[in-house]
Amino acid sequence: MPRSTGSAATTSRSRRTGDRPAGTAGPAAPRSADAAVGSGNVVVISGLSGAGKSQASKLFEDLGYYCVDNLPPDLLEGFLVLRDEDPERYRDVALVLDIRAGDPSPAIENARDALAARGVPMTVLFLEANDANLVSRFSETRHRHPLQSRRGIQAGIVEERRRLARTRDVADHVLDTSGCSIGQLKERLFSLVPREGVTDVLQVDVLTFGFKFGIPLEADLVFDVRFLTNPYYVADLKPLSGLQQPVRDYVLGQPQASRFLELVVELLQLTVPAYRTEGKSRLMVALGCTGGYHRSIARAEELAERLRRLGGMNVAVFHRELER
Repeated sequence: MPRSTGSAATTSRSRRTGDRPAGTAGPAAPRSADAAVGSGNVVVISGLSGAGKSQASKLFEDLGYYCVDNLPPDLLEGFLVLRDEDPERYRDVALVLDIRAGDPSPAIENARDALAARGVPMTVLFLEANDANLVSRFSETRHRHPLQSRRGIQAGIVEERRRLARTRDVADHVLDTSGCSIGQLKERLFSLVPREGVTDVLQVDVLTFGFKFGIPLEADLVFDVRFLTNPYYVADLKPLSGLQQPVRDYVLGQPQASRFLELVVELLQLTVPAYRTEGKSRLMVALGCTGGYHRSIARAEELAERLRRLGGMNVAVFHRELER
């Protein structure tokens, strides 16, 4: 989705179990997020193509929800049966239903009744945006609108709005994502749905690697520690790894080592809150040396210890070349 300083407008609607509204409901207080806490939660995401449904699904996945994109509406009831059979695996689920498989509103209404009988809360989110934003997003990604015809993208958007009018009516919350960043979308979504036991703690993965084997493409930040003297050329240290104390003492005892760690920690203290604000849930920090066996490992273990002492983030360490 395009990044901007705009915010998502949200319309919340109250819905009693089994209601069949004839038209758009007026604004009302959203349903309590604490209902049937022990039974898990079912979130249905629908809306216009290009309005951010896939991004929303990824955000719920980061919360630990089991997510299914483009679930055919006819299979929704079958999925609820599957959920009954394996409630632990499918306790919290987020299901994306959209126009690609037809109007999902009848299936949503049936599922609402079925879940109400089970005492399970169901939240229906409808994402939309103005025509200008949607046309721009399709133009930027060069994706084809599912209802696009020879009349162009905008005609497809108009037709999709018409076909999904009923689904919009039965939604608990309507979110306008026009000019909305990923971070703003995340904040808006998570204010509307149950988040049992979930925190905004960022997962920081510290990865070590050897430059001669290639830089890890999945890394967000890459630091080169080859400026430190290499234990590889010390006979007693060569067969050891950076996990062993003699190598750690040799590497960490170098004058530049401590200052380097201080700077990296300062950088992460500055950026981690901003990453969380922008909707990022995981950050990979890679440290590399020539072979990924001595200097980078010693540095990474010390960095992880310092980050854990700071708090506010979950820290894990992975050594890519250790078993090479």
